[in-house]
Amino acid sequence: MAQGPRYRVPLRRRKENRTDYRSRKALIASELPRVIVRKSNRHVRIQIAGYHEEGDKILVSAFSQELKNLGWEGNYDTTPAAYLTGLMAGERGVKAGIGEAVLDIGRHYPAKGSVIFAALKGLIDAGVEIPHDDDVLPSDDRVGGKHLSENMQTKIEEIKSKLQKGGAE
Repeated sequence: MAQGPRYRVPLRRRKENRTDYRSRKALIASELPRVIVRKSNRHVRIQIAGYHEEGDKILVSAFSQELKNLGWEGNYDTTPAAYLTGLMAGERGVKAGIGEAVLDIGRHYPAKGSVIFAALKGLIDAGVEIPHDDDVLPSDDRVGGKHLSENMQTKIEEIKSKLQKGGAE
């Protein structure tokens, strides 16, 4: 192990591979709210946070399990569920007066068409301006559940219309 007066101990969250401080600093420097998208093995969580010196303030939050109240019967970590969760968070953000933001995917790998970008597509469809490249977004067929059963496709459209009418308060 390194020793001496010039040795600097790495930050704990960086050592645990949980925070990339360089990218976080760049996101905060934009002075826009951050859209934080986190995916676990079972759920997708989306939060819109504003920077404050005392600590970040969560302005809007959406959790994929909230889709159950709207009639969702599938898994909560799928591409359509992430899209609907993003749509829910976006609708709440627009009501809270958030017009634009930047995407914060943390330490997730930015794979083209992934669940993270399905959530981004939902936020954009709700009316939140987020800088992105259209190539990374999943296709409309994938988001609409065309790879799933007919029953799920109709369920996705039904929940989408409920969200756009303001059914997820």
